[in-house]
Amino acid sequence: MEPEDGLSHYQACLATGRTYHYVDQRPKHNDRSTTLLCIHGFPDLWYGWRHQIRPWVAEGYRVVVPDMLGYGKTDMPLEASAYSTKRLCDDLAALLDHLGVQKAVVIGHDWGSFTAGRFALWHPERLIALAILSAPYTPPSTQQMSVHDIAERYPFFGYQVYFASEQSTTDIEARLPLFFRLVFRLHSDPISLSRIGEFQRHLLGGTEPDGCIVDDKELAYYVSNSQRGMIGPLSYYRTAKYRFEEERDAALPSNLRSDLPVLFIYGTKDVTCPPVAVQNSEKFIDQLKVVPLSGIGHWVMVEASQTVTETILQWLGSVLGPSATTHL
Repeated sequence: MEPEDGLSHYQACLATGRTYHYVDQRPKHNDRSTTLLCIHGFPDLWYGWRHQIRPWVAEGYRVVVPDMLGYGKTDMPLEASAYSTKRLCDDLAALLDHLGVQKAVVIGHDWGSFTAGRFALWHPERLIALAILSAPYTPPSTQQMSVHDIAERYPFFGYQVYFASEQSTTDIEARLPLFFRLVFRLHSDPISLSRIGEFQRHLLGGTEPDGCIVDDKELAYYVSNSQRGMIGPLSYYRTAKYRFEEERDAALPSNLRSDLPVLFIYGTKDVTCPPVAVQNSEKFIDQLKVVPLSGIGHWVMVEASQTVTETILQWLGSVLGPSATTHL
């Protein structure tokens, strides 16, 4: 059951054969407004953009927010290969086709940022502009790296080793409320979950965080939408081989389209987004604007909801100008 949010919810079987649930909210008096396609990350839902949808629509934008594959009321295949980034990007292109949208501003957070960045490589002609939050752009890898390899090189990604394991599915499904309380803990909480073994230890040990950035009603919505299983959301962490092979075989470029405006917003207290990663991303983007949010953690759309909303609106105004109301 959807929350009583007054938003327009839909489900559609796309040309890719997969059924997606999505919110499609249009401004009342503008049928030719620019579309903002918002992509959530792990373990989020369309609901992660709840603070941004109405304000953006009020400014004349059409806002489309799907539950990504494996989440909410969208299809949840059981095989990890179904969640490869190319297939996700093809789904998003098919969703735009279904909606009659030729080009969109694509906005992503966390895994949604990674997917949005790859969408700009797989379907570059479909983007007007790109905004990515909390996870900086990274180019296709020149060599295959396992999750373990990544965690050894970047210890703050150690939690991905656990999520990539089959055991994590059973563990998390049995402890959904605690899992989401840990994920949405305050960034000031002393609990560390990023290094190898830490998330599993705290989850199985029943460690309670000091507080959450979501209230009980919001937490309940996440739990209720995850009760059919976590194999879908966790499968994103099990796609490294498929992603590498797809990108290698297609010879995807490292650089984004040279004329593509790109905005990157991140919280300075987000341990999974070190400054060096942000600096590295600048090598591959010609038109990049970086906005650090001091004292904010990973969940920028919630922790700094108004700032994120207004920052993206201001950026859109600067890069789109009068054309903001003329794109289909």
